[in-house]
Parts: sequence; structure tokens; C-alpha cells
Amino acid sequence: MAAPSSSAVAHPPLTGAQLVLGTIALSSATFMNVLDTSIANVSIPAISGDLGVSPTQGTWVITSFAVANAISVPLTGWLAQRFGTVKLFMSSVLLFVLFSWLCGLAPSIEGLIFFRVMQGAVAGPMIPLSQTLLLSSYPRHKAGMALAMWSITTLVAPVVGPLLGGWITDNISWPWIFYINVPVGLVAAGATWSLYRHRDNPGRNLRMDKVGLALLVLWVGALQIALDKGKELDWFNSSTIVALFAVAAMGFAFFIAWELTEQNPIVDLSLFKRRNYWASTLTISLAYGVFFGNVVLLPLWLQQYQGYTATAAGMALAPVGIFAILLSPFVGSRMGKADARWFATIALAVFGIVLFMRSRFNTDADQITIIIPTLVQGVAMAFFFIPLITIALHGLPPERIPAASSLNNFMRITAGAFGTSIFSTLWDDRGAMHHSRLTEHLSQADGTFQQTMLGLQQAGLTPTQSAAMLNRVVDQQAAMLSADDLFLASSVLFIVLIGLVWLAGPVKGSGGDGGEAAGAH
Repeated sequence: MAAPSSSAVAHPPLTGAQLVLGTIALSSATFMNVLDTSIANVSIPAISGDLGVSPTQGTWVITSFAVANAISVPLTGWLAQRFGTVKLFMSSVLLFVLFSWLCGLAPSIEGLIFFRVMQGAVAGPMIPLSQTLLLSSYPRHKAGMALAMWSITTLVAPVVGPLLGGWITDNISWPWIFYINVPVGLVAAGATWSLYRHRDNPGRNLRMDKVGLALLVLWVGALQIALDKGKELDWFNSSTIVALFAVAAMGFAFFIAWELTEQNPIVDLSLFKRRNYWASTLTISLAYGVFFGNVVLLPLWLQQYQGYTATAAGMALAPVGIFAILLSPFVGSRMGKADARWFATIALAVFGIVLFMRSRFNTDADQITIIIPTLVQGVAMAFFFIPLITIALHGLPPERIPAASSLNNFMRITAGAFGTSIFSTLWDDRGAMHHSRLTEHLSQADGTFQQTMLGLQQAGLTPTQSAAMLNRVVDQQAAMLSADDLFLASSVLFIVLIGLVWLAGPVKGSGGDGGEAAGAH
């Protein structure tokens, strides 16, 4: 990337009511952004029906946002240097509000998809810049607390999204999943501008890396569409998916080669020369991919096979926020006093324990059985983001924080997309395998099968109805066994990732050399 600016101005941290207001404003903007990645998922049937299209066409409402967002996130570092951190953040928030309002007003699926593309594109810089501005708001010794406030919104929003989206769609109407962004965004923008307008870094006249940008759009766009549509089109049995992955692979190879030799790259890949940065970013990305795959899997299983409504499934997952909210400030306050790697280890170990607990689920699991691991998972979430981001950003100079944060977030978001696609596909494939094994002995020659069919028919069912009911039971058991397989595999993966954390060097939060907080001032 371009040489660091020598004109970076060090601003004193905020204090008192200003610090509280700044934290709330930036966290609200982040929450609104992350919420929008999942809030529309449960509303697709209602949107499709209202706009007169098939549910398959309706899923482009999700894909369009994801593609545009994935492309714009890694551009944040360059854009922040070009226009200034505060100006870019304010522009992103206000444009996000505008396109959210237009999404709600969209009269057709084409219009809605277009506005979702624009919404995703302007949303990209919001998360990394909110992180940057929060770090600049707190004194160095409280940088962990800044990350604690940021992590709460980032981890809780994906869980709240489907619950809130389902409730709004059921009780009001789907446009309101977009309209709710308008008041939140305007208040957050107003508060942010009043506090931060005099704390902006001056923009610089940087040359645009047009080739790098074009390659980024090409490979990220192709990859994101392939991941979103792969399951629907049967993955590599589809020539479209094969072509998209081929384009993504070639585009990625050319992108890496170009960015490593470009004098002013659009994405600063030299960050990966830092051991702590690549170890932490890789850990947080892989762990988030596994985490997000499970965030998608659990409510799907509850709704499709356990008889939960979208709202009930959301309520069963909501307790995850309790310990996450209660413990995050504690973790943030302790970051300067202990090695961050130990905190990350606790997070990954607890995630592993939670997923092992879920791997013992069966179809008789009641709501308490579902909620207990979810409650414990809140402990892992409190210890997850804060130490890993601390390790990644530790010791970076001020002008590199936006680029480092945006690249870290880009890899995390992309891993989340991989996790969603991989888990939903494996769940179906393992379910089909378990279904086949469970039905191997179900034949007229099997005594148990005959007795079961006879009992159902004596209860008044026809042979066809009896077979259908029995098949539903087998489907339910197969789905449960498949989910248990994935829960157990996830548990093992989280434990394995502990080793990756310890490839990073020791970091004691904002103690010592000033660490990441120094990089934000």
C-alpha cells in the first residue's frame, strides 16, 4: 500500500458522556449492518410471494447483498486513506439508511435486488471503520474494553436477525425489516458526526489501483455467487458452479500476483508478513466459519424436524447473548493484564465443549436441553473476538489499522459464507446417507417393520399413510444423526484451532508497547 501518511493526527481519547455516546452510536451502526446479513433469510417466502416470484428467485435478495458486501469490505483501507475515516464512515451509514429505505419501497424483485446490491456495497466499510473509531475513542489501557463493546454487537446480531426478521414478517410486513434501519442509522450518524467530525484524518490523493479493483470484483463476486447458489444448483454437477469456481480461482491467482507487485495496491497484503496478524486472522476466520455454519444449522434443524416456529427457534438461541454481554466487559478490562492467547484458548475450548454437548442431542431433546449449550456458548463468544483482534492489530501504526481491520473482516465474512454453504450441504448429504442406512432393514421380511405397519393401520391409517409416517420418522432421525455428526466435527475443529492460536507471539492487550490502541490514535 502507499507509504504511511506522516500527517496522521493523534487525537485524545473521549471521556465521560461523550465516550458512552460514541460507543453506543458506533455499536448501533455495526449492529444494524450485521443484522442485515441475516434478517432477510426467514422473510424470503413472504418477499417472494408479495413480489410474485419463486422462492429461488427471492434468494437473490440475500446473494446480492452478500456479493456486494464481500467486494467492498477489503477496499476500506484504501478508501479511508483517500477520503478520511470519519467521512467514509458517515457516508457509508447515511447511504446504508437511504438504500434500506429504498429496499422497503421496491415495487419489484429487480428493484429490490438492485437496492440490496447498493446497500451491501456501501455497508462494507462500516464494520472495520466502527472498530477503528472505537479504538481511537478509548485510552490505550482500555483498548480491550473498546473491542468488547464492538464484539458484543458483531456476535449477537447474527443470532437476533432471524428472530427479529421472523417476528416483523409475521406481525407487520416484510418491508419493515429494512425500514427499521432508518431511525437507527440516522441517530447513529448524527451522534457520530457530532463527536468525530473534528477527529478525522485528512484524505490523500492516492492513485486508484484499477486492475487490482477489477480482479477483486471478479474473483470475490464469482466466489460469493458460487457459494450462495452451489447447493441450489447441485454444486459441481452444475456447469455454472464449475465455471464460477474456475473464474474465482484464476481471478484470485492473478489478484495475488498483481497486488504483491503493485506500488499502491487496493488491498495491503503485506500485512500477512506479520506473524501475529496472519495467525490471528486465520484462526478467527476458520473459527467463525465453523461458528456461522452452526448458527445456520441449529435453527434449520429445529424448524424443519423438531416443530419449532421461526420465532420459537430464535428464542431458543437468544440466551447466547446473556453471558456474551455480561462477560465481554470483564474480558476487555483484563486484556492488558494477561496473554491474549490464553483468552482465545478459553473461547475455542468452550466452543468445543458446547458443540460436543450438542452432538449428544436426540429427537427427544426438550427446550431446556437445547438452551443449556446455547447459554454456555455465550461464555465462548465473550472470549472470542476481543483477544484475537487484539493479537491481529497489536503494534500496527495508526494509518494501517483500517486496512488491517478491513482485511481481517473480509476473511471472516468470506469464511462465514463458506461455513454456511458447507454445513448446509453436508447436513443434506449426511442425512441422505443415514436415511439409507436406517432403511436398509425396513422390508416386509423384517418383523419389527411388519409390527409397526400393522399398528399404524390398526390406528386407522392406510398402508400408504403408514409408510409415509414411518418415512417421516426415519427422515427425522437421519437429520438428527447428520446434525450430530456436524456438531461433533465442529467440536474437534475448535479444539484443533487452539494450536493455531499459539503460533502467534505473546500479546498482553494494550500493555507494553501500546499495541493496537496506539495504532488507532
